Amino acid sequence: MQVNSLPTKILITGGAGFIGSSLADSLLKDNNRVCVVDNYLTGMKENNQTHTNLTVYHISISDAHLVNEIFNEFQPEIVVHAAASYKNPDAWDEDIDNNIIGTVNVIKACKLFGVQKLVYYQTSLCYGISQVNEPINIGHPYFSGTYEGGSSYAISKTTAELYLELSGINFISLRLANVYGPRNLSGPLPSFFHRLYNNLPCVVVDTKRDFIYIDDVVDCTCKAIRSSVKKGYYHISTGTDHTIKELFERTLEILGKNKTEIVVDYVEKGPDDVNTILLDPSQTMLDFDWKPMTSFSEGVRKAISWYQENGISQTYTHLKNIPA
Repeated sequence: MQVNSLPTKILITGGAGFIGSSLADSLLKDNNRVCVVDNYLTGMKENNQTHTNLTVYHISISDAHLVNEIFNEFQPEIVVHAAASYKNPDAWDEDIDNNIIGTVNVIKACKLFGVQKLVYYQTSLCYGISQVNEPINIGHPYFSGTYEGGSSYAISKTTAELYLELSGINFISLRLANVYGPRNLSGPLPSFFHRLYNNLPCVVVDTKRDFIYIDDVVDCTCKAIRSSVKKGYYHISTGTDHTIKELFERTLEILGKNKTEIVVDYVEKGPDDVNTILLDPSQTMLDFDWKPMTSFSEGVRKAISWYQENGISQTYTHLKNIPA
């Protein structure tokens, strides 16, 4: 793989969110100029610290006029599209506005202003509820031929990815396993911490996930930006899955909690959930000379340490049958 130097001007949609802000921090450390765009529906202003090379815009990417104004002013070389609506499984209009219309606006701006490459964060839920094979390879079909039991989040994110293919621009779609770590407010780990910290009952679902730590996601993204690869689909994952029960018990261990002290409901997965998300990252490792470096046990410890220091006021889930 040929590696290029990092471009100096990178625009991140959703740059105040969990993944986007973590990427922005890394890019700023490498002396790049970074432009963050966020509507703050799930992103937080405090995730972006003041920096001489950082510009932040509070807008929705569903507004094409404002998107074009920002592209015209900043003139990005690379765009990382991290913005996504996911916090309410019944907010279809919000998902369409941000995940589909917003993506189309970003694509058109990339074409209009000559952006070299767009890096897109896609959900691994694009593969649907019932996968054909495990681990899932990059050629696995969307939704396994059906949308039944899926989510608005998955459908809208995948529709956006199809528009990327249609556009003809240079893009890399990074299909993510379950990303976790500091600043994350979505998924089982922040929910477990929040509920255990406040002595609330917990729900542990009988499913598995391929958990990938945020630092490894950022590292892979930076390598995708620098790479000579102009177009392609890739998995960011560890290639190993863990049960939600295992995650729950690791959380208990770190917090020094005893099972007898809390109310726990062990349940089967809901109709909009998947048994496991296990992705094959081999092509990513080969093309980007990358591999995940953070173990599951250590990553959970680091995430919980951040939660203990910063607290959690709310959590999110795209699933209808799991409490946020």
